[in-house]
Amino acid sequence: MPGAQKTYKRLLRMNRILTLLFTLFMCVHVQAQHPNTFFTKKEIAEVKKNLPLYPLLNQSFNEIKNSVDQWIGKDVDVPFPKDPAGGYTHDKHKANYTLMFNSGVLYNLTGETKYATLVKNMLLKYAALNPTLKNHPQATSSSPGRIFWQALNDANWMVYTGMAYDLIYNSLTVTEHKKIEEGAFKPEVDFFTHDLKNWFNLIHNHAVWACAGVGIIGIATNNQDYIDMALMGSEKNGKSGFIALLDKLFSPDGYYTEGPYYTRYAILPFALFANALNNSNPSLKIFEHRNRILQKALVTCLQQTNTNGAFFPFNDALKEKDYTSNELVTTIDIFWKVYGPHKNWLFVANKQGRVMLNNGGTAIAAALAKTKDIPKYFEYKSIECTDGVQGNEGGISIFRNGKDENLTSLLFKYTSHGLSHGHYDKLGLMLYDKGNEIISNYGSVRFIGVEQKYGGRYLPENKKYAEQTIAHNTIVQDETSHFNGKEETAEKFHSDKLFSSYNNAAMQVVSAKEDNAYPGTHLQRTLYMLVLPDGKKIIADIFNVQSGVTHQYDLPFQYNGALINTSVKYEASTKKLEPLGKKNGYQYLWKEAAGTAVDTIVQLTFLNHQTYYTISSLVQDTAQIFYTRTGANDPNFNLRHEPAFIIRKNGNNQSFVSVIEIHGKFDPVYEFSSNAYPSVKQIKLLQNDKDYTIAEILVGEKKLILAQCNNNTDEKKQHTAAGISWTGPFTVLLNGQKF
Repeated sequence: MPGAQKTYKRLLRMNRILTLLFTLFMCVHVQAQHPNTFFTKKEIAEVKKNLPLYPLLNQSFNEIKNSVDQWIGKDVDVPFPKDPAGGYTHDKHKANYTLMFNSGVLYNLTGETKYATLVKNMLLKYAALNPTLKNHPQATSSSPGRIFWQALNDANWMVYTGMAYDLIYNSLTVTEHKKIEEGAFKPEVDFFTHDLKNWFNLIHNHAVWACAGVGIIGIATNNQDYIDMALMGSEKNGKSGFIALLDKLFSPDGYYTEGPYYTRYAILPFALFANALNNSNPSLKIFEHRNRILQKALVTCLQQTNTNGAFFPFNDALKEKDYTSNELVTTIDIFWKVYGPHKNWLFVANKQGRVMLNNGGTAIAAALAKTKDIPKYFEYKSIECTDGVQGNEGGISIFRNGKDENLTSLLFKYTSHGLSHGHYDKLGLMLYDKGNEIISNYGSVRFIGVEQKYGGRYLPENKKYAEQTIAHNTIVQDETSHFNGKEETAEKFHSDKLFSSYNNAAMQVVSAKEDNAYPGTHLQRTLYMLVLPDGKKIIADIFNVQSGVTHQYDLPFQYNGALINTSVKYEASTKKLEPLGKKNGYQYLWKEAAGTAVDTIVQLTFLNHQTYYTISSLVQDTAQIFYTRTGANDPNFNLRHEPAFIIRKNGNNQSFVSVIEIHGKFDPVYEFSSNAYPSVKQIKLLQNDKDYTIAEILVGEKKLILAQCNNNTDEKKQHTAAGISWTGPFTVLLNGQKF
């Protein structure tokens, strides 16, 4: 009987798989209609009906029409690939796939064959070109492209060209179908799924684009083999492919492991392929997959932006990218159609000032036309995002206080590494205030699309400086980056949150630990975001380091602003500059000044726009203080020249207790300053050991006490230390009263 039961279960499992494959087959082969990747015939009719009714929809239509009409009747160049990013051939092929897609949309909305003819002629040129291509001459990685220098850009081409083909499918002859499918598409699909199958099967944003490209072409060409590989990987075993990417790249709350900048990039192929699947095979319910993980990803991504819409620069990130990018225009319009209205999405759509010509874009244009009071500000809130598939690989906390233009955001990163775009920094912080970057993170070293700067690719300084720990605001031990700057090591570990509380906007706290960045060293950091009764905002930062042996510890604060005053007596390097160190990012820091502090608090005040900020940090015994600026050993001027304030201590068990204070106002028009001096007068450690840290901060005449347990996070556990009693992992007292 046991053998019979196993046989029955095996047959039942095989039957389910066959049923799924049969469903996919029937939906593509029996119900196949065109177009069905970007939109359907029913959707086309809705858009056409509403075009004259809503200004933004009509404006978006005219913008696309004007961009395409200038190419009607012209011979569009499809050049032989030779240039890296930013070069003519690269930019031309990129413009070509956009032109083909837009022209295909216009063909369906206008019925004018000239738009289909434009697409057909370009596709036939690619059908002649693509079979002749080998690896791109400018390829520099293990995933070279054919049309572009990297396969990722080829995947972009496949996504949009696949949709363009589907959009004009009904206008083509049988012979034209065969030429395009075998000439333009098959070489690219074969290249991805055979020559580059290891890359195609990665769990990474590149693979999202690759699977979306192959899958959309599969739907457009009625090719079930392509669709199966896109969904389940080149071996069709489900270990990779689109479904696995949905399951493995996001935490349960929608945090994308590579950070918000790359969420913006990866969410577009997720949205486009899911949309094509939903149109061609709605029974899959792809948008419901994993408890609506794609909806959560968009909501989380938008919360990880500054008030100007720029994505917070965790890991590799260009600070110029914001939520008005084309990726989020398309995604919000598709998700609006699927998931329904969302007030924050409407706010962003209004900022974007354009919509896609689909049902979602139509609905957004209608909402913007009918809504009298469109929100003036995005509704930000304090959030905590877990990392990892199970949500158990650390995370990030974003604490916010204030409203609208007076919003303050504190970011604390205790995530996993973040795949190939990750940086070697655990327990790092960033601070934004009034829309400005105050305590900053470098982001990435890249001039995307600029040919003169290494073909728009990541520059060498990205790995050598931006990824290194000294470029972030966290502890560096012995001038060596976390995990010794080795990705294969960093990928094995993550930090862990110990406790947090953010229900009270005036007192938000998060604590996390890291035990693997340096073998034998325990790092624990606790951040308190406090608003005192008089409205003053301060960030209290307790960073404890424990090790069995003596080390050198550097704590940098990468600040953004003009230095106004410092309490440290320093010697400035006014005649000759030298790098702060020789490796691990230190070689890129000019040592502009240095000083020594003994048994005191060191303070640095800087001005950012019209607000003063002061960093006050406790020094017990002796510390060296460095004032640095990026730009050393940078003959090609690839780095931005940004300042940092570095506190260096030596020992085994060390504590860095700091306060970041927001204060005062500078009016350059009336030449007037108010509250330009810091209020923090003194910082004391009343107790500090493996069990408890009790810090006393004198802010003006107010005595602030922060008490925390370092090894027990039980919310009901009672503690007594330094004469203070409390329940739970922490307490905050102001003049003896619970905060």
